[in-house]
Amino acid sequence: MDDASLLQEAPHRRFNPLTREWVLVSPHRTKRPWLGRVEKQAAADLPAYDPSCYLCPGNERADGARNPKYSGTFAFDNDFAALLPDGPSFEIDEGGLLVARAERGVCRVICFSPRHDLTIPRMSLGEIGEVINVWTAECEQLGEIDWVRHVQIFENRGALMGASNPHPHCQIWANASVPDLPAKELASFRAYREAKKYCLMCDYLRLELQRGERVICENDGFAVVTPFWAVWPFETLLVSKRHFASMEELAGREAELLADILRRITIRYDNLFETSFPYSMGFHQRPTDGTAYPEWHFHAHYFPPLLRSATVQKFMVGYELLGNPQRDITAESAARRLKELSEIHYLDRV
Repeated sequence: MDDASLLQEAPHRRFNPLTREWVLVSPHRTKRPWLGRVEKQAAADLPAYDPSCYLCPGNERADGARNPKYSGTFAFDNDFAALLPDGPSFEIDEGGLLVARAERGVCRVICFSPRHDLTIPRMSLGEIGEVINVWTAECEQLGEIDWVRHVQIFENRGALMGASNPHPHCQIWANASVPDLPAKELASFRAYREAKKYCLMCDYLRLELQRGERVICENDGFAVVTPFWAVWPFETLLVSKRHFASMEELAGREAELLADILRRITIRYDNLFETSFPYSMGFHQRPTDGTAYPEWHFHAHYFPPLLRSATVQKFMVGYELLGNPQRDITAESAARRLKELSEIHYLDRV
């Protein structure tokens, strides 16, 4: 049996060079029957304006503030922020066993559109471009705060991913420290560069583009692949083709190309099970402490939970909580399914 066959049929572990962790792959388990939990399908029809929505233009938010009657992208401080810029400073360390440190931060909310019923795959390239412009400006402004070390843009789409409001929006958290996952990636980027004198992500993307089997879509500036080490059933990795470290360094047509690739991958997600596809996604960019990070490569992760249909999701339980992540659908079969989908949204088909 050749290597390709073994990867599709035999249990094995795959290494994630970004986090230096392993995922267990069990492709033979895709044949097992499903008698587990089935979710209700999310409502498909939303109004363009919802008078009860605290993110719609002109409406009152939960803390009593009122949104302006905005007509484009709208950013504001999170009314229930997980991090505070002026919290008390303290540190606790009892023998290295009970350790805690104060963490400062700023939390922002970005409404993509005044339209309550729009999502990224249903927006125009110009509208997505406006979102990217706001992301870039926010990253620059937050990164210039002298104590901020990391800025994280992330979107939780859908109630399945904990989104408390269907209005199209994302969050930006600026931390006084670098969170664990970006810190692991930074260590991996740095170690690879020191050992091989080149960029880990540049080499990885070049290999994926040469092989083609896990590439979902691409344009002149970006590519989306199902990473070889994917954990979630239809996880994808968005990677810039040019080596740069943050959204502020987008050049030429790259902002337009980023809008294009974001729209294309999310249309494919919606088309997979013909539903508004839930996911958590986020951009990973260099730390913002003013240091040069030549090893860092701009990228984004999509982590979607749907497994077999719009109503069946993957859970992280058992071995995954106690051992390491495990998946049944191989990265190659997931990529094949996503690649074969149309880039015309299922709601737009005649």
